[in-house]
Amino acid sequence: MAGKKSGADRFSTATRLRLFGEQTAARVYRSQNRRQARRSRLTGRAALLALVLCSLIVALAYPMRQYVSQRAEIADLQREREAHRARVEQLRDEKARWEDDRYAEQRIRERLHYVRPGETGYTMIDPDAAEPSRTDRTAATRPWYTNLLEGVDRADQAAGPRPVRPATE
Repeated sequence: MAGKKSGADRFSTATRLRLFGEQTAARVYRSQNRRQARRSRLTGRAALLALVLCSLIVALAYPMRQYVSQRAEIADLQREREAHRARVEQLRDEKARWEDDRYAEQRIRERLHYVRPGETGYTMIDPDAAEPSRTDRTAATRPWYTNLLEGVDRADQAAGPRPVRPATE
């Protein structure tokens, strides 16, 4: 009965270990084959995809940077244009005011101190606005050369007179 396995042989530990080892080896072999097949398919595709993405990024980086900077420049120019339009409106309003003779006369009399015949003109002087005399000036308000010469004079006074040495031959 060499072809038939006995019931005792079927449940023996050695038989079970051998079957368990064969099954485990088959599972490991199948999983390795799947990994290798999956790696070989995805590696080439992944490399190609990465290459295409890198190429797109490199190709679009400079144009996108230019686009963003130009959009910022356009926004700045639009703000500047609006500011200029507002200034033009102010100047138009001022021009319209100057075309009124009463406004022009008032401004001329105010700026140039004109008076009509028979009127007495007075000019009020602000005592705080008067220029201080030269003696009242501090070092910050004096000209720089005055400070320089005063510093040299102070240095000479601090050093005192120096004895004159005869020239040796």
